[in-house]
Amino acid sequence: MEVIQAVVLGLVQGFTEFLPVSSSGHLIVIPWIFKWNDLGATFDVALHLGTLISLVFYFWRDWIEIIRRWKEPFLWLIAVGCVPAAVFGYKFEKTFETVFRSPLLVAVFMISMGLLMWLAELRGKKNKDMESLNLGDTLFIGFAQVLALMPGVSRSGITITAGIFSGFKRESAARFSFLLAMPITFGAGLLKLKHVMEFGIPKDEYRVFLSGILFATISGFLAIKYLLKFLQKHSLYVFIWYRMIVGLAVLLIYFLS
Repeated sequence: MEVIQAVVLGLVQGFTEFLPVSSSGHLIVIPWIFKWNDLGATFDVALHLGTLISLVFYFWRDWIEIIRRWKEPFLWLIAVGCVPAAVFGYKFEKTFETVFRSPLLVAVFMISMGLLMWLAELRGKKNKDMESLNLGDTLFIGFAQVLALMPGVSRSGITITAGIFSGFKRESAARFSFLLAMPITFGAGLLKLKHVMEFGIPKDEYRVFLSGILFATISGFLAIKYLLKFLQKHSLYVFIWYRMIVGLAVLLIYFLS
């Protein structure tokens, strides 16, 4: 049963980490609905490794080019954009994960973020490419990313939304969101990997650990690939409606259970 849970949660992590629907929110709500046991901190490391690997697989050429042109502003803008989430995440991630872990709050943030995405679609000019990125845009998106510490908000959701509010095209906002996510995911993964290195992986958890990595990697790669294509021609409304429906469904289950 635990391997099946690992496969399901690995798929959920990969898809929802990059689609603007909140991976942390789904990883709280799904076990809550099905009354699954927590697979533990080791499995959390596996999920982070999976999404990091998917980012590396998809964007390795971009990162080689960015690093090769390190004297140009773009690399440093990414670095600046990572600072707010890195600082707040390091200091407060455990607090946010504990205080905001209620399915009720996840539902509230799912709906609230959906409304914010809807407002961005209405108000955002959506006429700028990544070449137009400046320090002001980067700081705005970077500080917005801090809100992703709250389960139900979504890292990609809040950074894409902030990008659209800043006037960027949807696909450009998403691409910058994913490039910004890679250093943050790498740093978070290193901190969580420290736990595994200290205590090791119990023999009976190897299959769960590897299943989480594999399926988070596959689903994450597919989510990145098809979301970038989707946003070239389509709006965020399908994700807005998804968030509203899921949020309302969780509220209904919460108050009726």
